[in-house]
Amino acid sequence: MTTQQMLSYLRKGITKYNMIKDGDKIAVGVSGGKDSVTLLKLLAEYKKFSPEKFDLVAVTVDLGFSHSYADFSPIEKLCKELDVEYVVEKTDIGKVVFEVRKETNPCSLCSKMRKGALHGVAKRLGCNKVALGHHADDLIDTLLLSLFHEGRLSTFAPKSHLDKIGLVLIRPMIMIKESDVYLYSKTLPIVDSCCPANKITRREFVKDIIENVRKEIPNVREMMFTAIIHPERYNLFDKYEKQIDQF
Repeated sequence: MTTQQMLSYLRKGITKYNMIKDGDKIAVGVSGGKDSVTLLKLLAEYKKFSPEKFDLVAVTVDLGFSHSYADFSPIEKLCKELDVEYVVEKTDIGKVVFEVRKETNPCSLCSKMRKGALHGVAKRLGCNKVALGHHADDLIDTLLLSLFHEGRLSTFAPKSHLDKIGLVLIRPMIMIKESDVYLYSKTLPIVDSCCPANKITRREFVKDIIENVRKEIPNVREMMFTAIIHPERYNLFDKYEKQIDQF
């Protein structure tokens, strides 16, 4: 995948869901992983020719794991090359989640605390939007996680308004497949995760399920993605309830 090819999908998502407007200042959440670093790179490239004039600032929430030190200097170097402001917010989230609370399901609490820290930095920096590196596969995985663990048919939106703090959350890579992100990220500096729960999460469990299904249905992810984003393919009980008195 070339930058130009990736940008075509990025632009499609941004345009379809009206994610960026003139005058926006966008905080890009950069964990250092392949998804967030790819998003940073693509938004910086998109900014060069975008019809909307906007500003970017990259924000890393350092979780502060006591057992390991994360070196974000490669991200700092990339930001200098891209001419993007870079801010590292140091926290003790890792210690709280794994040592104080000793969570059996650490991802949920960690996610909430990390998002809270990111949103706080975004507001402090005068940003009106926050961009996250979720892609098409994340959309599908989240749907299955919600179904399996919450009994709900629900997934995240490409664009949502956080009313309590006055920020708009956008996911510009919503049209990009994880496999394409993986290949493209090989050209970028990636910081390995220090999280003790890395690769053993519920999300990884869902990914394994889909991979097993793909052995029989190779295009299963494409079918699920299409079902989610096209409302005319939605056909559940609430539609029948609206029609029940008509026959």
